[in-house]
Amino acid sequence: MNHFSGIKALTFDLFGTILDLGGSLSPFVAESLEAREVDVSAANFWEQWRYRQRIEQYQDTITMLGHSGYLETVRRALHYTLRCNGIEATPDTVEEFMVGWQSLSPFPEVLSALKHLQTDYQLVVLSNGDPGFLDYLVTERVKWEFDAVISVTTFGAFKPHPAVYRGAAGTLGLAVNECLMVSANSFDILGARACGYRGAFVNRYNLPYEDTAYQPDVTVGDFTELADALQKNAPSS
Repeated sequence: MNHFSGIKALTFDLFGTILDLGGSLSPFVAESLEAREVDVSAANFWEQWRYRQRIEQYQDTITMLGHSGYLETVRRALHYTLRCNGIEATPDTVEEFMVGWQSLSPFPEVLSALKHLQTDYQLVVLSNGDPGFLDYLVTERVKWEFDAVISVTTFGAFKPHPAVYRGAAGTLGLAVNECLMVSANSFDILGARACGYRGAFVNRYNLPYEDTAYQPDVTVGDFTELADALQKNAPSS
């Protein structure tokens, strides 16, 4: 177990790490698919949608044509996924599928773990989300007062672009090695570690990690395990 000496801030990914995307969105997806009698399950549709959204984010950053925003990449990915499954992507249909994003909920153990961690670390959201959307989700859905909420919009690129991690550390007035990225997305941990952050991989679904030198400092199954691991190695006060 690594000792996290010198860590002052935990920067949390929001989508899929704090917020349960699949659990929150699948009921909305299932209802819309059932109404259309298409031969695809809600689980498979969501997997396709999420995968395509990541491609949209990567394309957005790599082409450098201007940061289009998180919800725009969600919408474009949905448009693509609907058409892949033989569903016409009309404005009304797109809106029907998108509405679920207003009802995202955190994983059940998250708030309890944050309460345990707040005495030892600054707790910060570092997310690909749009600023207004993040404010809504943090206030109305997570209902936790973080020390800071940082959107990648400030840096004009999606994670895992290095400008995001370096810029966030600068915003917090910290060195990169004083920050620990907490994410369920392995590419996020890879990007943060490459910039000098420490990394905690929240691997709820027992997924493989990339074959890279930039490995997480700790891998946990959920936020309860995260709090236990970090509290055992909390910085001295």
